[in-house]
Amino acid sequence: METRLAAWLPLLLSLAGKARAVYGTPQYDFEEKYFEQWLDHFNFESYGNRTFAQRYLMTDKFWKKGVGPIFFYTGNEGDIWDFAQNSGFILELAEQQNALVVFAEHRYYGKSLPFGAASLQQEHIGLLSMEQALADYAVLIMELKKQCGAQDSPVIAFGGSYGGMLSAYMRMKYPHVVAGALAASAPVLSVAGLGDSNQFFRDVTADFQNYSPYCVKAVQEAFWQIKDSYLAGAYDRISSKMSICEKLSSKEDVYQLFEFARNAFTMIAMMDYPYKTDFMGHLPANPVKVGCELILANQDRLRGLAALIGVFYNSTG
Repeated sequence: METRLAAWLPLLLSLAGKARAVYGTPQYDFEEKYFEQWLDHFNFESYGNRTFAQRYLMTDKFWKKGVGPIFFYTGNEGDIWDFAQNSGFILELAEQQNALVVFAEHRYYGKSLPFGAASLQQEHIGLLSMEQALADYAVLIMELKKQCGAQDSPVIAFGGSYGGMLSAYMRMKYPHVVAGALAASAPVLSVAGLGDSNQFFRDVTADFQNYSPYCVKAVQEAFWQIKDSYLAGAYDRISSKMSICEKLSSKEDVYQLFEFARNAFTMIAMMDYPYKTDFMGHLPANPVKVGCELILANQDRLRGLAALIGVFYNSTG
């Protein structure tokens, strides 16, 4: 197994930086399945041998049994179909590497609800943890390898953002289960209190800076105008020009507006695809470019800022 892994893993890692652009994710015949997963992996006195139905998606369209690896997506905070339909890169690699592909849903999300409709009630939420999710994936992988007769097939974990953290942690915590991991945009260091806690926001700014330095300057000017208007007590001016439904009336309202705008910038930067997408919002192709053009075209910086963040909040794609 180690010899076979060594033969194809360098190619896999090199392709991570060379994937061709995907202009829409085709359907790859995913089959939706359910696995009876342990409710609690660590305290059998509380729930005994109770289980819940964990959903996962699988396609063997490209798999060559006995040759290809298993690509396992460590689902994050959302419906697993959303991630499967927006992760064409994994499917491209699967086609090249003859891999079996599995997308596993994170407990408490989508249809993987340990206590059904009552899952998010306070008395049940205690089983929503990273440790439980990682154990879910380890158990599922080992069972699928048995079912598919793939005991010798190496498993590579994939994930992005929080899911990327999970894929990295899978390799560290369960090295006997996962042979490698590709953790995209995974804030492993920042969550551990290492590195620069502001790096993420600097990267977001860099996305807009790369399109046009004037775009970043225009946004800064708009933020300064909001601050100056707030200090002058001109809440009406901010509310009107930012097209806010309910008039601002306090410092807390202004801070919430800044956070509202910041969220739009982060989402636009993360979803800056060269094609329209409905993943995590309805966005046009190249939303950073679209947003920058809107604010730069408007001499009124506040109205321009409202138009820019509206690319995320008001766009129909």
